[in-house]
Amino acid sequence: MSSDPSSATLADLGESGLVAKILARISESQVQSSSVEIAAGDDAAVINTSGSSFVLSVDMYVEGKHFRTDWSTAIEIGRRCAAASIADVCAMGAIPVGVLLAIGLPSTTASPWVEDFMAGFMQETSDASSILLGGDVSGSESIVISVTALGTVVTGAAITRSGARAGDIVGICGRSGMAAGGLRVLQRGLRSPRALVDAFRVPEIDYSAGVRAAEGGATSMIDVSDGLVADLENIARESGVGIEIDTEKIVVPAELVSTAAAFGADPMAWILAGGDDHAFVATFPPTKPLPAGFAAIGTVVIDRVGEVHIDGVRYEDAYGATPGFQHFSS
Repeated sequence: MSSDPSSATLADLGESGLVAKILARISESQVQSSSVEIAAGDDAAVINTSGSSFVLSVDMYVEGKHFRTDWSTAIEIGRRCAAASIADVCAMGAIPVGVLLAIGLPSTTASPWVEDFMAGFMQETSDASSILLGGDVSGSESIVISVTALGTVVTGAAITRSGARAGDIVGICGRSGMAAGGLRVLQRGLRSPRALVDAFRVPEIDYSAGVRAAEGGATSMIDVSDGLVADLENIARESGVGIEIDTEKIVVPAELVSTAAAFGADPMAWILAGGDDHAFVATFPPTKPLPAGFAAIGTVVIDRVGEVHIDGVRYEDAYGATPGFQHFSS
């Protein structure tokens, strides 16, 4: 890493370092407003509109980084981009309402590809009981997609990453590790097991889970985009707690077991560190039953602040790697 801060590159900073710098600049320049309930830094921002609040989130998807046209059809890519963005709104306990779409395309792109992309995008948007509100198009050297998702929540009721308390139960709704397994399959030039490949191409999301979590008393929540451990670390840091995961409580799908065995891998590593399934993981008071669809996988502890331990051991020590996906890493 460069010793001169002025010459540091994105590889030196890492994704988290870059985000921290951007958030610091936003904090310095932001005009205080009573309408801004939750500013940048969570899954989505929240704006108060007298009794209800708008929940807003934006994501960017880059060809070769987030998707490959030789691995996924245009319909699948459209569905994947819509799903991942809408999940952020749901992770705040909000009801998704609409999306805005901006897309950059090379001039050589076949028009049927765009039509199929839009068909998939609108299909997933509809599945989330949301609508496409508008957007923009532009020429680009590669395919670049930006999606802004909009939802609504009762003012003051949004679920953030910072509310977890010692003693809370950690619950998950949705799959984890399936997309990571599918990615490994595709990287090997294979197309089966189909269940894993399909999980990578299009996440399977319960869009009502966020609202159920909120109604069930969730104290914090996040959608798993970068990896279960990595995203739980966000909750642990911002809540000032530690989190303990009990792997005996995690069900490992048969497809993960067999595929990991064939590749000489540990399926639990995919479950703990793999992203792109967009499951919802939340913390709940121990006095309440978990909402429908959520399964307990751990507890919140008062010590080891900012850390997630797996059966009493840090992920890095157990698996010899850093959990989760990081942009700009070499």
